[in-house]
Amino acid sequence: MISAGDFRNGVTFDMDGKVVQVIEFQHVKPGKGAAFVRTKIRNVISGAVTEVTFSPTDKYPTAYVERKDMQYLYNDGDLYYFMDNETYENIPINKDTLGDNFKFVKENMDVKVLSYKGSVFGVEPPFFVELQVTQTDPGFKGDTATNATKPAVLETGAEIKVPLFINEGDMIKVDTRTGEYMERA
Repeated sequence: MISAGDFRNGVTFDMDGKVVQVIEFQHVKPGKGAAFVRTKIRNVISGAVTEVTFSPTDKYPTAYVERKDMQYLYNDGDLYYFMDNETYENIPINKDTLGDNFKFVKENMDVKVLSYKGSVFGVEPPFFVELQVTQTDPGFKGDTATNATKPAVLETGAEIKVPLFINEGDMIKVDTRTGEYMERA
């Protein structure tokens, strides 16, 4: 059992016979009245997203999600193909299932495929990936303002903000959970 006060992003639980996953959560403690937890949850099977408010003491049974290591092979239109690292079986997954942070995954990269009772509902890339910058404006000498950033396009096509000293061809480390530049690789 998990209480609503323990909700975090990615937590899956069974609510009224449906398996749901927390996308966003916010613990609210108003000056007057009782505390509550405001969440955005996604139905794991249908993909429907709803906003629900819980009391922090509400308890729900935990849904056990299978996380399987697979290798991303290639995409063909809206289907993305993954290979099971143990059985070498190829599995197609629809583009709608992948999520926003999949834009940091390149071919032959290992990911975790999430499923519940055999139904795939998501793909988790590694927390940190090393990617090459393919396009960015050059930095200028003397341009050393603190925390100044510029847009850069990575080898996967994703666009992020990077510090001014990063040039085309540099390898950088990116946090896939936030989409932020971490450091040079």
